[in-house]
Amino acid sequence: MAEQNQGKAVQTTGHAWDGDLQEFNNPLPRWWLWTFYATVVFAVIYWIWYPAWPVADSFTKGIGTVTYQRDGKEVTTHWNARAELIEEMQTGSETMKQQAYLQKVAAASYDEIVNDPDMMAFTRSMAKVLFADNCAACHGVGGTPARIGLYPNLRDDAWLWGGDIASIEQTIREGRNGFMPAFGQVLGEDKVEQLAHYVLSLSGHAVDTAKADLGQAIFQGKEGGCYYCHTESGKGMASQGAANLTDAIWTVADVPGAADDAARINAVEAVVRNGVHRQMPAWSGRLDDTQIKLLTVYVQSLGI
Repeated sequence: MAEQNQGKAVQTTGHAWDGDLQEFNNPLPRWWLWTFYATVVFAVIYWIWYPAWPVADSFTKGIGTVTYQRDGKEVTTHWNARAELIEEMQTGSETMKQQAYLQKVAAASYDEIVNDPDMMAFTRSMAKVLFADNCAACHGVGGTPARIGLYPNLRDDAWLWGGDIASIEQTIREGRNGFMPAFGQVLGEDKVEQLAHYVLSLSGHAVDTAKADLGQAIFQGKEGGCYYCHTESGKGMASQGAANLTDAIWTVADVPGAADDAARINAVEAVVRNGVHRQMPAWSGRLDDTQIKLLTVYVQSLGI
């Protein structure tokens, strides 16, 4: 029995302190040793395969590579997170699903997209990003500019150049030139004020009736010639991008934000006096046909 207990006794390192304090020599578990060796091997492979060690003002690039497409050409570079992201965006499973759905949208008509809930949801999700990247700087997040007068509000369903699919696509593809001549020097301050009273009267605002009558003669006559673009009724002309002056939706003069009648007159006077000069660039060539189609559907949906 004593021999059996002696065989089970734990060995010591042979060191002793204070006569009876000894250090046992317990071996590490085998599984732990193999795990440790595996981590060492893994680290060596990792250092070889990936960028790892700094060297002067550079670093070891590793032997791992990433291949992706850039400007229609195949590019192979050492592994890095940016290149891997680009590759994933071009060849990943989710990307391939997205590309397949983009092809489906590209082949569909506008009516098919609008009437298909799945395609419409996909179009909104894709076009929302396109809009944020290319359009929101002027038209604001969600299609509402920071303030009236900067650029058209796309959510009010008052389309200067037409709100049907064909017109919106043409606007995005070819751009638009928003122009109204300045009448300040041509008419003088008194007639500019009279014209402002008449313009405000078209949308039901309180004005000086006598001045509005004089302004109507300017608007409808050759002196002002406003009816050429805004029509005799004041409802505007989409072919010219001329605003409807009767719907109380203001695209340049900040009439809704004016504090009183005098401020409203001043806001309209400023537009008549100084004119309008603003341009939307053509996106054909910057965006492909499918992206333009996505934006067309999305922009029209904003005003519905």
